Amino acid sequence: MFGFGRGRGKRADDVVEESAEDEAVPERGPFDESEAPKDEVERLDLGSVRLPVPEGGQLQVEVDPAGPVRAVHVVTPVGRLTVSAFAAPRSDGLWREVSGELAEQLRKDGARVHTEEGEWGTELVADSPKAALRFIGVDGPRWLLRGVAAGPAETAEECAKLLYAVLDETIVVRGTDPMPVRTPLPIQLPEAILRHIQQAQQAQGNGQAAQ
Repeated sequence: MFGFGRGRGKRADDVVEESAEDEAVPERGPFDESEAPKDEVERLDLGSVRLPVPEGGQLQVEVDPAGPVRAVHVVTPVGRLTVSAFAAPRSDGLWREVSGELAEQLRKDGARVHTEEGEWGTELVADSPKAALRFIGVDGPRWLLRGVAAGPAETAEECAKLLYAVLDETIVVRGTDPMPVRTPLPIQLPEAILRHIQQAQQAQGNGQAAQ
């Protein structure tokens, strides 16, 4: 559906010479809307996040019975990716707090959990009976972006690399409205996807009525 149109960004320790104009835009994401690059990367606009969908990825949407979209997943041949944004304080450090709570909950659920230092800091790696999981958090200006890779243990490394690539090109749209810390930023589906879901729900309702 969507492909990556830009290579991986430079790491922080790369030594490069750049013009003053280049310095205005970060070399790698996730990006705040205010500093988003003007590139040719095709991104899926979900309102609070704009993310590229890997080649061959399929969207899976979770919708609450009341109507709001709970989550959007990208299903790939190597696993499932989920990228979500949350309101955060102006100061950094929310991911450190959230990841500690998440690790505790995963252990209570029977998963084996350890931490690794990754591209954006501490990552949680969990082995559960259902899947191999990796949680990545990025603290931004008044937002926290969380990425989750879930899939079979044998493809966990490939799935993690795919998640890194997606996060590296993601744009977060926080908005200016005050929101309680940890509140999920609202997801808005493109009109075409929304129509598809509504048609599928209607067809399912008609099918149940005919039984």
